[in-house]
Amino acid sequence: MQEVRWGENSMIEAERRLLGNALLDFSNQRFVLLSESCIPLFNFNTIYTYLMNSTKIFVEAYDQPGEVGRGRYRSKMRPEISLSQWRKGSQWFQIDRFLALQIVSDHHYFPVFLKYCNPNCYSDEHYLPTFVSIKFWKSNSNRTLTWVDWTKGGAHPTRYYRNDVNNEFLNKLRFGTSCEYNGHTTNICHLFARKFTTHALDRLLRFAPKLMQFN
Repeated sequence: MQEVRWGENSMIEAERRLLGNALLDFSNQRFVLLSESCIPLFNFNTIYTYLMNSTKIFVEAYDQPGEVGRGRYRSKMRPEISLSQWRKGSQWFQIDRFLALQIVSDHHYFPVFLKYCNPNCYSDEHYLPTFVSIKFWKSNSNRTLTWVDWTKGGAHPTRYYRNDVNNEFLNKLRFGTSCEYNGHTTNICHLFARKFTTHALDRLLRFAPKLMQFN
């Protein structure tokens, strides 16, 4: 067993091991990383169809000025990674088999992160967005399919409990935004959502059969 610590390169190493094991099954064509606090917003058939029919991968990547964005960049990463290439984004990705193979076989960029992106760099928020933006930006939708609320500020997103779960709130997560999917505008932009606590489970199970058409 190998220890994994929040915000450190061990998280990326764990993700690479997960992908490596998943790639052993040649029938796996799409790969989704979720946390224990994520919930599905639609039933399996809807999620499967959305992912398998997509012409893009889903990795959030953006350039953020300031201390929690560019401020985490290490100048010693040059020339492999320049400040202009440095990106931030959610670690909760949805990718295809080709990119999964590129991630587990990356012996160019990840060693740079291992050497220079140590505590207070938070590589889990930067490695994949930077890697994808440098090499595979044309195939990236530049968004994540996992909804999360950062509007209250702080180091962690908003948590949701039992009393937060109702039809109106869940439908807001399911259809409350617009985005592009395969060249067309859609209001299904998120397939998953976080952070839901175990206290919300009972209410979620009550709404799921009717609202989300769970079997």
